[in-house]
Amino acid sequence: MKLATIKHGGRDGTLVVVSRDLTRCQAVSGIARTLQAALDDWDSTAPELELVYDMLNGGSSALATRHAMPFDPTRCHSPLPRAYQWADGSAYINHVELVRRARGAELPPEFHTDPLMYQGGSDSFVGPRDDIVAASEDWGIDFEAEVAAVTGDVGMGAGVDECAAAVRLLMLVNDVSLRNLIPAELAKGFGFFQSKPASAFSPVAVTPDELGAAWRDGKLHRPLEVELNGQPFGRPDAGTDMTFSFPRLIAHAAKTRELEAGSIVGSGTVSNKQGGLYGSSIANGGVGYCCLAEVRMYETIETGKPATPFMRFGDRVRIDMRDEAGHSIFGTIEQKVVQLLP
Repeated sequence: MKLATIKHGGRDGTLVVVSRDLTRCQAVSGIARTLQAALDDWDSTAPELELVYDMLNGGSSALATRHAMPFDPTRCHSPLPRAYQWADGSAYINHVELVRRARGAELPPEFHTDPLMYQGGSDSFVGPRDDIVAASEDWGIDFEAEVAAVTGDVGMGAGVDECAAAVRLLMLVNDVSLRNLIPAELAKGFGFFQSKPASAFSPVAVTPDELGAAWRDGKLHRPLEVELNGQPFGRPDAGTDMTFSFPRLIAHAAKTRELEAGSIVGSGTVSNKQGGLYGSSIANGGVGYCCLAEVRMYETIETGKPATPFMRFGDRVRIDMRDEAGHSIFGTIEQKVVQLLP
């Protein structure tokens, strides 16, 4: 099943069910006005939403024709325009190791057994086609292409198996980072805040069963495609080199607290281990990268300093994931960097 939120009906938008091919959708206010409302009562709403999904995909063409409308991703908010919880992990140890190697530090052994995670701002996300707004290019504007899971209710201390059963939906993420603001914040010893502006999620959130064999072992095994200014930048496989699965990340988040339905847990920047020149880029036969910081870290390790700039005003990033037939699964995140106006 595929679900989206249209920018209509208040700040939380209107929930729609989207056809498998992402061409049509149908509002379902009689079942749940918002995605959060659907998640709050998932056992009751999910079967009803599935019926609408079947209709949109041809199970009942007459009803689908009467109520469906074209699906327009430009009208979408993030599936959850705001959430009770946004906890972003760093499940790809290759990315973490590169960060530390670039500054001459060793990776502590416990990083392989205990996930890194920070609590992001969840009171306001932006839509998948909304601009990335920043006051200055000097902030070091970077994209981070990730995968995220949306949970049902998770009890404190829940085990990995229980957390696996709590995964309701999966989405793509652009977790924007302002790299040049990060060092000063971390030096205070209190974590990210200003350096992590609003994230954007894919137009569509998808139930795990929709992904077939690509969803296994709590990981999504498909390439995550990133383009920068229309050029291929990365396509690492999101299931490869993922040290901590989504159930493991969720269990980590729930160790000392309950997670409420609608909590979002991110994978962190998708990163595959690779060798060769700077990593290596797609042009050099590698799988490329899901953020600018990663190629800059490879450049620092190999040449002593980074050469690739961070994003500038007018730059565009596109993030997508396709099934084996080449069809977009979640719809695309497409964002342009613009300057904050006075």
